[in-house]
Amino acid sequence: MKIYVDADASPVKQTVIHAGRQTNIPVVLVQSFAHYSKSDELEGVETIYVDTGAEAADYKIMKLARKGDIIVTQDYGLASLGLAKGCSVLHHKGFAYTSDNIDLLLETRYASAMARKSGKRTKGPKAFSSEDRQKFEKLLMETIHIHKESHK
Repeated sequence: MKIYVDADASPVKQTVIHAGRQTNIPVVLVQSFAHYSKSDELEGVETIYVDTGAEAADYKIMKLARKGDIIVTQDYGLASLGLAKGCSVLHHKGFAYTSDNIDLLLETRYASAMARKSGKRTKGPKAFSSEDRQKFEKLLMETIHIHKESHK
């Protein structure tokens, strides 16, 4: 099992790295070359850089991820693909993508995109809070525990 992070705009990279170290699960950060930094090279963490194209990180994660891996992303499209591949997919706001909620999330995203395209204003996401971080950390540790128990 590995944890893949769609890392370009992820506010929970350090949380994931810490959890990975605590549980001996490899963490792979996938981000664009536009975010390259020598300081990003962390011991025990694999960082993969991809082209700056809009979906490059998503494609790389889907190429690498295997059934039973964990993916952390805020991208609903990547979440949908990860679920179809048998991965657990988590949002940094502390909820899991599931077969029960992914269709509604994708429909809402599409409706918002169409509204913006027609000139309407839509609300953006709420700011990431310390409560969100705590919810995510709890969900991540629960997900890791479930995965480890099912692979004993």
